[in-house]
Amino acid sequence: MSTDQDFMDIRYTGEKGPLFNLAFNTGLLTVVTLGIYRFWQKTRIRKYIWSSVNAGGDTFEYTGTGIEKFLGFLIAVVFLAIYVGIIQMVLFYAGLNVMVDPETASPQQVIAQMAAIYITFFAVLPFILYATYRARRYKMARSRWRGIRFGMEKGAWGFVWRAMGYGFLAVITLGILTPLQTFKLEKYQTDRSFYGSARFTQNGKWTDLYGAMTHLLIGIGILVVSFLLIGGGVASENMALAGLGGFAAFVGYIWALIGGIHYGVQSFAYLTANKMLGDDIRFTAAPRTGFVIKTYILGGLLVSLLASVAFGIVGAIAAAFIPLLENGVGMVAFGIVMAVGYVVALVLTQALSLILITQPVLAHYIEKLEIVNAEGLNRIAQREAETGVDAEGFADALDIGGAI
Repeated sequence: MSTDQDFMDIRYTGEKGPLFNLAFNTGLLTVVTLGIYRFWQKTRIRKYIWSSVNAGGDTFEYTGTGIEKFLGFLIAVVFLAIYVGIIQMVLFYAGLNVMVDPETASPQQVIAQMAAIYITFFAVLPFILYATYRARRYKMARSRWRGIRFGMEKGAWGFVWRAMGYGFLAVITLGILTPLQTFKLEKYQTDRSFYGSARFTQNGKWTDLYGAMTHLLIGIGILVVSFLLIGGGVASENMALAGLGGFAAFVGYIWALIGGIHYGVQSFAYLTANKMLGDDIRFTAAPRTGFVIKTYILGGLLVSLLASVAFGIVGAIAAAFIPLLENGVGMVAFGIVMAVGYVVALVLTQALSLILITQPVLAHYIEKLEIVNAEGLNRIAQREAETGVDAEGFADALDIGGAI
């Protein structure tokens, strides 16, 4: 920490070896328990990552437990099963059915199936957004630093309606109003967050995010032009024009993909730099898009290579049992080797992805953060414990709780 300007650096001290062992071992336990242990797996991984974040000589602490996550999940599953069941009954009596065989169904049945799928999705969408807010609130409530709790006010349904409204505006404008959606939703959540007795506030302007969105908009523009070229080429039977449109579509997709990553990195930097804690505590953030993209590419290639080797070894071992398939014992042995081997390879791939992609990117974001006017932290008092936090039940039930 440099005392002249009172900047507090944040460091990440996590290592690949311990995190890999933790992820691999808990992954195997998750498989053995048919997925039940995943709540304890996520809790243990979070505890390791939180404790690896050091700011001013003090590490963070995660106080969540696996049992509260598991119980929250069970409650959410029961509710969602009843809710989705009622939706399906209503759709069935309305003549809409999700279960239709495309090979034997009439065009009208296929259209009805698509309508049922979209109706079901939009009926569940509010709970997906609800789970997003509650998951963030839970993690805030279960995080401590210097012995002081973080917290977040209730407001999940307010977040739901805003997310749906701003999301609709972003879609109908072909992404042009995405900065409005990003800023408003982050402001809604930030302004309801606390560290001890001090409240976070999100300052800045949503229009300032357009600088981070330049490449994404270029990619979207290229995609729109490519569709016009393809459509024009097909209509005029000009294959050269259609081919040019296909090439433009490929370029536009890659450009939009990289632009999306760039927007995510730089919008995070802008929003973080415009956050305030209390009256005078601020932050700086300078993550690099190039580092994130490089990590995704190189880490992804390395994970793919190692996973291929692991699956290849499993296949080679299983191949040794092929001559024994003529008898029952050989078939059983072959099945066991295949099942166990591929499960272990999948768990290995998950653990490798965590240490080669997730952890380096996370560490980069953390180490590019600084706390400004850190002496103000000494004036912050403890906050009362949060009540009514559902341990991410809906997030896990809707399969959006997989993120660390």
